[in-house]
Amino acid sequence: MKAAITGRQALWLRAAVVALLALASLVLQARAQAQTQEAQPTADDPALEARMLALTAELRCLVCQNQTVADSHAALAVDLRNQVREMLRKGASDDEVMRYMTDRYGDFVRYRPPLQGRTALLWAGPAVLALGGLAGLLWHLRRRQQWAESDFEPDPETPETSEDAHVG
Repeated sequence: MKAAITGRQALWLRAAVVALLALASLVLQARAQAQTQEAQPTADDPALEARMLALTAELRCLVCQNQTVADSHAALAVDLRNQVREMLRKGASDDEVMRYMTDRYGDFVRYRPPLQGRTALLWAGPAVLALGGLAGLLWHLRRRQQWAESDFEPDPETPETSEDAHVG
């Protein structure tokens, strides 16, 4: 024999479920806050930290989708920021840091790779594609101007535009 749930019992049951969900949400939020880590303290020297941020803003995170090393929270980006900071502390110039990174990871690590023979397509590619698309469009439009009227599909006639509608 099945026991039927009354309206009052259903209301209490819903309230208990909502309370459990709210409690679970609070527990998960507290756990997430406990797992967050403190931000690493910046360098003792604010000028050094500004140089490090400027340099890492020019470096591409190698594991992220289109993010700089300065913006990324990936473990590799954190390591690269620490490595740049350490190199700057040891007296390396900005050019030396960039040269080290490009020697190690290639020109891909730079957001603005230098214009060289092997990177020319990166710089000229968008312009070449845009000009090619424009040339194709102009070619198609000029060809279309030469078509006869009979080459086009006729417009579908509606009752308002047919000749029968005007005869009266």
